[in-house]
Amino acid sequence: MSIGFRVLPVERRIPADVVERFSQLPVANVSDAMGRIFAGGASLRPMHAGGVLAGPAVTVKARPGDNLMLHKALDIAQPGDVVVVDGAGHLTNALIGEMMTAHAESRGIAGIVIWGAIRDAAAIRASSFPVFAAGVTHRGPYKDGPGEVNVPIAIDGMVINPGDLLLGDDDGLICVAMDDAEDIYTKASAKHAAETAQLEKIARGENPRAWVDETLKRLGCEGV
Repeated sequence: MSIGFRVLPVERRIPADVVERFSQLPVANVSDAMGRIFAGGASLRPMHAGGVLAGPAVTVKARPGDNLMLHKALDIAQPGDVVVVDGAGHLTNALIGEMMTAHAESRGIAGIVIWGAIRDAAAIRASSFPVFAAGVTHRGPYKDGPGEVNVPIAIDGMVINPGDLLLGDDDGLICVAMDDAEDIYTKASAKHAAETAQLEKIARGENPRAWVDETLKRLGCEGV
């Protein structure tokens, strides 16, 4: 086995019905259910026109500035997969542009995540095909490798294993491990229901605020 230059299969994927259920929840609620300590980094932002990203991960560990293994991942990903690339946050060279995103969309891929830069930003911004990235540059990529497909990767400390759920919206990106998905979904959906009920109370003018002063007093705040 050639460590650093290899293509592996996805051994198992988060089920499609689980992906669909999570796609109805805000990323913020899922993040709250995961203790607010897991995230793809504040600089990783949606570059497309808008819409939810949700699907099992096909992972790429790329040499910074090189997209050879990303091309391979796009060719082997299944419809509904999300191709997610650890490009080390390198912003000097773009790893994807309009042609690669068009190819991915034509294959039914659910979206692309680049821990690095993109180009053809105007075309991507005008499209509903989900693309998350850390930056934009006109400078193109190299295609020499090495790199790895379907190995564990990390984006700003967030670990992603092949087949895990990638979920993204306007607030950012989060990864849900397959084995934790049901427990996280239960907690996140309860959080979402509670916030929806609270918004309805606010709309009716029922929004008790006594907890603010109670908290300040408990913490010893002077002047309350």
